[in-house]
Amino acid sequence: MRRVRFTVAYDGTELSGFAEQPGVRTVMGELRSAVERIYQRPMDLVGAGRTDAGVHGWGQVVTLDLPNGTDLAGLQRRINRMCGPQIAVREMSWAPHQEFHARYSATYRHYRYMVLNSREPHPFMARTSWHITQPLHLPGMQLACDPLIGEHDFSSFCRRPKAEEGEREASMTRRVISAQWRNVPGDVRGLLCFEIRANAFCHQMVRSIVGTLVDVGLRKLHAGDVRSILVSKNRQLAGQVAPARGLVLWEVGYPEVPTG
Repeated sequence: MRRVRFTVAYDGTELSGFAEQPGVRTVMGELRSAVERIYQRPMDLVGAGRTDAGVHGWGQVVTLDLPNGTDLAGLQRRINRMCGPQIAVREMSWAPHQEFHARYSATYRHYRYMVLNSREPHPFMARTSWHITQPLHLPGMQLACDPLIGEHDFSSFCRRPKAEEGEREASMTRRVISAQWRNVPGDVRGLLCFEIRANAFCHQMVRSIVGTLVDVGLRKLHAGDVRSILVSKNRQLAGQVAPARGLVLWEVGYPEVPTG
């Protein structure tokens, strides 16, 4: 057996998130069902990270052990016929080594969030962006990204999981490598993109950050307020949680493997 790495894209609009859940359609559930139908036996798939209901993926990574010599191109076509177009395996390759793990080998996750800032809605962007009709002050939103860079306790922007009796509370400390807003050139006027890369994210962290930064853009908050919100570790001080439909897991990064 040899480890295989899938790069998976999906439209999460009608799916109940990435992780398997009983009685509902999820990305992992659909992938597992397809692979098990092909091989007619239970298969152990592992994903790089969970995304919530309605969140999309472009660079989700899944690993699976398959017999050495498997026709990966043929397998990719079969899975895509069974799962597409809502879920698609963009790339399939042998992992660099057998210890490669979709989740634990990852060094960063990169998310994008799309905002359509225009008076009129755009039918083709409705499933993949947050439509905001009031004008946004982009320079303020860009400035408000600065306090997020570095290693911090992001309790103000995270939905803290409940600790079982006797368990320690989970750490909300994460290391943000980069965060920025930019205009997206092209035919869609008013399209903005927020990009953030970190070693890991806690539940609803990106959407909470986006909601807070949009409040800065709406001038409900000042750019300087973001630092005090972060330091407070108080979820009540942060802004609204942005809708799931604008969020995409864009890329998962792994250490480069030396060649030669």
